[in-house]
Amino acid sequence: MLEEVRALMIDLDGVLYVEDEPVAGAVEAVERLRREGIALRFVTNTTAHSRTRTFEKLTRLGVSLAAHELITPAALAVALCRERDHRRVSLVMNEEVKHDFAELEEAEAGSDAVIIGDLGPAFGYDVLNHAFRQVMEGAELVALQKNRYWMRGDGLSLDVGPFVAAIEFATGREAYVVGKPARGFFEQVLADLGVTAAQAAMVGDDIESDIGGALRAGIDAILVRTGKYREDQVRQSGVEPTAVVDSIADVPQLLER
Repeated sequence: MLEEVRALMIDLDGVLYVEDEPVAGAVEAVERLRREGIALRFVTNTTAHSRTRTFEKLTRLGVSLAAHELITPAALAVALCRERDHRRVSLVMNEEVKHDFAELEEAEAGSDAVIIGDLGPAFGYDVLNHAFRQVMEGAELVALQKNRYWMRGDGLSLDVGPFVAAIEFATGREAYVVGKPARGFFEQVLADLGVTAAQAAMVGDDIESDIGGALRAGIDAILVRTGKYREDQVRQSGVEPTAVVDSIADVPQLLER
């Protein structure tokens, strides 16, 4: 089923590492995939850190990659705003990630778009209410991602999705999601790789965003049993991965010609 794969999209958090700890065998797996001639893109829904810091983290953990191989939701959101002429934006995210939006004007009122990323413990009533009011006044609601939860060092934690859902429920408006599982996310990465959906596969730990999103885009999907993987969640999802492996360390052998 995976014989034609020439390119891989690899999720980061939960696949290559959990917080600051690399997954056993991850670095070696990436190196082996490169030796096999597999084109790689490192795709993340992480919005807690800037693109620069994420790149530096991968490098520090021993993952060798070129700058263009890292795909983040922030870059796609900026492109969306450029396309829709959204110049004034409200940025609901931490200060570090705001650096990725430097070409846009941050506004407290009269925004063309409200862009929601990760605020962690800083999410609260006042923050959400401010975003709610701007969307009610006509701003487009843009979500960098809509994951339900993620794996921290101390256990599962709420991700951005529940807070985006709160604004959607209150306003009656659906957010435009630029990260996984949006079909446009996968299509843009395929175009960047220069391959068809049949020639690519996604490696991830999120049964909905990584696996379900890839499958709906016509891309094979390999689920790893690391990070946020939970067998009961996989069963309840109704999503059937192309393959399931213990970790990314098993992926090179899976794709062996």
